[in-house]
Amino acid sequence: MSKSVLLVEDEFLIAMDLELLLERHGWHVLGPAATVKQALQLLRSAEPAVAILDVTLKDGTVTPVAEALRAQSVPFVLASAYEKPEQVGGEVLAGVVNVGKPADTRALLSALEQVMQT
Repeated sequence: MSKSVLLVEDEFLIAMDLELLLERHGWHVLGPAATVKQALQLLRSAEPAVAILDVTLKDGTVTPVAEALRAQSVPFVLASAYEKPEQVGGEVLAGVVNVGKPADTRALLSALEQVMQT
C-alpha cells in the first residue's frame, strides 16, 4: 500500500514541520497545499492514500477538498485547533478524526494508519 499523504495546511512553518515529520516516518508527501485551489490541483494529478487537512485555508474552508476526497474514497484526518470543525467546514467534516493543532506526532501517525485501515 502506498504511503502517500496529501498535506493541506496554510501556515508555512506548521506545513514544513509536518512535511519533515511525515517524510522521516516513510511517507511520500503531496504538497503542502496552502489553498483549496492548490489542493484540488494536486488531487487531479495524484491520488494519495490519505490526507491531512487544516480547516481554514488562505482562500476559504477546506470543505471542497474534503468533498473531493470523499468522492475519490480517500480517507482524511483533520489537524485543526477547532473543537467542532464541522461548525466551520460543514457536515463533511463531522465525525472526522481531529489530531489537533499542533498535532502530537504519535497521535497523528496513529490516526493516519487507522483511517487507512477503514
